[in-house]
Amino acid sequence: MFRYFSLAFKNTLRNRRRSILTISSIAVSLCLLGVLMAMYHALFFKEQTPGQAMRLVTRHRVSLAQSIPVAYEAKIKQVPGVKEVSVWNWFGGSYKDARDSKNFFARLGVEPKQFLTIRTQLEMPEDQRKAFITDKTGAIVSSDLAEKLQLKLGDRITLVGDIYPVNLELKVVGIFTDPDTTDALFFNWEYLRDALPVSRRSYISTVAILANTTTDVPQIAKAVDAMFDNASPPTKTESEAQFALSFVSLLGNIKLFLMAICGAVTFTILLVSGNTMAMSVRERIKEVGVLKTLGFNNDAILGMLIGEAVTISLIGGAIGLLIASVLTVGVGKAAATMLPQLHNLSVTPATALLALFIAGLIGFISSFIPAWNAARTSILDSLRYNG
Repeated sequence: MFRYFSLAFKNTLRNRRRSILTISSIAVSLCLLGVLMAMYHALFFKEQTPGQAMRLVTRHRVSLAQSIPVAYEAKIKQVPGVKEVSVWNWFGGSYKDARDSKNFFARLGVEPKQFLTIRTQLEMPEDQRKAFITDKTGAIVSSDLAEKLQLKLGDRITLVGDIYPVNLELKVVGIFTDPDTTDALFFNWEYLRDALPVSRRSYISTVAILANTTTDVPQIAKAVDAMFDNASPPTKTESEAQFALSFVSLLGNIKLFLMAICGAVTFTILLVSGNTMAMSVRERIKEVGVLKTLGFNNDAILGMLIGEAVTISLIGGAIGLLIASVLTVGVGKAAATMLPQLHNLSVTPATALLALFIAGLIGFISSFIPAWNAARTSILDSLRYNG
């Protein structure tokens, strides 16, 4: 097939309108496939950062919506291998106009001193760290959120409660950068606790844990859950990356959803390419007879016809991946608030190679049967063909 690649490539330009339309349809399909594959890789196969590899999260075993006693925090601190723990309590609520998507961001109550120890990759000036620890109404925001909402040091933020029946009046005392955090605000848990009714002060949503080493992480998870196995409520302790996927599971079986769409897109490309190649081969049956008369054997003709289809598919796939590499940037920014794993979403080299392989494979499969039948046609039948 590679011996006659130049001839196969020239044949793709014989019917330019058909080739352009086929390449366009494959490009659009591969663009969608590339974006979905990039999302799948980012959600389920993205490598943990050094900070994430050292952190765990303990929550209610049944659901994130269920609370656990705040007393669990002190018990978890005693587990061998645990370096630090902190309350990590989701507040929810709304900021300004809740209908505006840009006003949706993570809002969590933490214990400032312990939290800053646990977030090993968080960078913030020392004076802002001290202000966060000492000012009970102080809050820190990620740099991307500060830029989006045009927040600066000293600004006041009002969060209107929904899960909790209180409103929080916060002051921005720090702006930080952290590769593991996007669009997030953290405030002092004590400020929220003191504003709550006494009956609700003893419960939190999660406990964040920092391990001494990465090798301690699996042992800590087993030890913590075993400690509360017979307690009410029981717990589930998992890595920070696995915990983040818990939010994804709230949207349904995302893995199955993405795989189903990828399968449907691949099948659609196969139909389009198969129909195009069948039409192209039928129109050139007489040419097959001429080629055989000139001495081309069946294998050479089969290789040229398949090579033409593979070339068209790869061109469409390459164009689609170029478009996908641009789209993933916008998709990642739009989805990062709900799914932080999609922050800095991109088409990785592995994803690009896999998509191109799929494109080439589709070209091969769609063209093999019509090309095989054409190559086996005798010279006499080929020259008499009037289809």
